[in-house]
Amino acid sequence: MSGIKEMVMAKAITAALRDELAADPKTLLIGEDIGALGGVFRVTEGLQAEFGTHRVIDSPLAESGIVGTSIGMAMRGYRPVVEIQFDGFVFPAFNQITTQLAKMHSRTDGNVKVPVTIRLPYGGHIGSIEHHSESPEALFAHTAGLRIVAPSSPQDAYWMTRQAIVSDDPVIILEPKRRYWLKGKVDMENPAPDAFRAQVLRTGTDATIATYGPLVPVALAAAEAARAEGRSIEVVDIRSISPLDDETIARSAAKTQRLIVAHEAPTFGGIGGEIAARVAERAHHRLLAPVLRVGGFHMPYPPSSQEHRYLPDIDRMLEAVDRSFSYQRSA
Repeated sequence: MSGIKEMVMAKAITAALRDELAADPKTLLIGEDIGALGGVFRVTEGLQAEFGTHRVIDSPLAESGIVGTSIGMAMRGYRPVVEIQFDGFVFPAFNQITTQLAKMHSRTDGNVKVPVTIRLPYGGHIGSIEHHSESPEALFAHTAGLRIVAPSSPQDAYWMTRQAIVSDDPVIILEPKRRYWLKGKVDMENPAPDAFRAQVLRTGTDATIATYGPLVPVALAAAEAARAEGRSIEVVDIRSISPLDDETIARSAAKTQRLIVAHEAPTFGGIGGEIAARVAERAHHRLLAPVLRVGGFHMPYPPSSQEHRYLPDIDRMLEAVDRSFSYQRSA
């Protein structure tokens, strides 16, 4: 495909998978119900008919087996792209991902590459049942050897998927399922910025909101609401959780002198704490207030009828901005 197309995020990912399947015969897809059904979210719809059952593989319902098989295929020169149906279903494969996939390159002193891409629909706000709306990124980010990215737009979803597949490192793509139907323009000829770097989406002077994946549109809406109150908010799309582009985040925080980090996952033990520590090390002397975090609560994900109370929204982001402005510089 070429040119600029307008499409929803789910179909941008479909286009990226199609283009990589066409570009490299060693690229293949594997997962539960991804063939004839096209996946739970229909992201792989039509790809098995186009490329065949040997390239788009319907697997048994066994996440550990799916990832373990993909590791073996990668060691034999293939580039498997794994689909995990839902975030909460990844844990049977956690051992394969963190003790095998993440460590194989180091274990072999760099002689073995395992270019496995794991597509992981994650996050809430889809009114689903238990184990279908979780945000496990911090569990994987703690493990060295994994790259973890989270697109927030169709443009990023298309190019992040392609950049992940061609990477020789294992990559987890956190696909924000609540944004699968977000529509936007995708330039299929001019790549998006490096998937593993943060990006300033909106410039501002008074405070920075840094976030990723599903909360990026929320942060942009909060910044627009704050403008009506006379505050200029900068929005940084973190994009890559590992490696973390703390330089871009710290530079923005040093400029605006206030930083709020937001994510759907619980704040306790979350990525926001790591970012807060790194920014404090880099730019503490420039900040007028401590780095504040907005996230989920330290509790199991609630029933769908209550998820609106759990997930960060515009009001909670603006409340954090207000708290940041309540701090006064010491004499």
